Amino acid sequence: MAVMTRPLLNRRLAEFGTTIFAEMSALAARTGSINLGQGFPDTDGPEEIREAAVRALRDGRGNQYPPGPGVPELRSAIADHQRQRYGLAYDPDTEVLVTAGATEAIAAALLALVEPGDEVIALEPYYDSYAACVAMAGGTRVPVTLRPHEGRYVLDLDELRAAVTDRTRLILLNTPHNPTGTVLTRAELTAVAELAIERDLLVVTDEVYEHLVFDGTEHLPIASLPGMRERTVTIGSAGKTFSFTGWKVGWITASPGLTAAVRSAKQFLTYVSSGPFQYAIAEALRLPAAYFDGLRADLEAKRDLLSEGLAQAGCAVYRPAGTYFVTTDIRPLGAEDGFAFCRSLPERAGVVAIPNAVFYDDREAGAPFVRFAFCKKTEVLEEAVSRLKRLV
Repeated sequence: MAVMTRPLLNRRLAEFGTTIFAEMSALAARTGSINLGQGFPDTDGPEEIREAAVRALRDGRGNQYPPGPGVPELRSAIADHQRQRYGLAYDPDTEVLVTAGATEAIAAALLALVEPGDEVIALEPYYDSYAACVAMAGGTRVPVTLRPHEGRYVLDLDELRAAVTDRTRLILLNTPHNPTGTVLTRAELTAVAELAIERDLLVVTDEVYEHLVFDGTEHLPIASLPGMRERTVTIGSAGKTFSFTGWKVGWITASPGLTAAVRSAKQFLTYVSSGPFQYAIAEALRLPAAYFDGLRADLEAKRDLLSEGLAQAGCAVYRPAGTYFVTTDIRPLGAEDGFAFCRSLPERAGVVAIPNAVFYDDREAGAPFVRFAFCKKTEVLEEAVSRLKRLV
């Protein structure tokens, strides 16, 4: 029998093995540890939205293939959300596209807009699917590193400008930012916008944590800045806002040309998805302001609970302005290797976290940082904080 000598996995994906989330979640299950690694809530979202999905199922809405761009009710709700929140007017028929979560939106946008050899600038540390999607598109990722400064991670605008070359196709933004929890300021976003216009770049912006911002922090879509609407693909998602991550309902808003380009790629990925859930999320986006205010207040309290507990355990804590993750520096504990720290943490304290180095091209730059998720029940976080005291 002939032996295959060529590797089975496409060389573009050869560097991407099993994700750290799978490894750490398995470790949590094996050791009975509290899983503060993977970012998913341990409670469902609003009961009326779950019932809306049940009602859609029973009424036969979405049980067969929904329209390729998404059901009209959801596309209209997304357009209304963007207009009411940010003053951004989008045509639900030509400028809104529903996707299988934000992950597919990212993949479809990059596959549609990036040619082999194009460079894509991403803010490092970055969500791990960014690197894989750039690779699948045949692009070259160019990291620009967010660095800790006075308690928050900041963007070095000179470094960003220096990263742009004649081969740069687009800038991939994420704000509020996972894993650091930073929210790009108006000044930072204005500088990015001016650079994009000057160098004729596209911007793909992942804003799935748009409603999870704290302490009065402003979330500002870069598409709302002068000259940016026509060159920006904005990505949103229901999972983080409504705590139904398994439903996988995401979307993009963009100009007609950009939307058509992304749709061309998306139709050959999942084609369509989440039929009945689309109707439910259309109702979710129309929930009163009290829901969104309550969500922020609840997560802000949980952020404070976990941040204070981590500080008491001896970590240096970067209190996030957004998302539901908190980054810590483990060097005050005498540790420098986040991988080793996270793999030993279940035995030492009965808690699982994620080493931030997996989000960096430059693993050394991220080595001493560890991410914890606080989108859990208060009693779970209280128990985690109690266990983490064993590190002192």
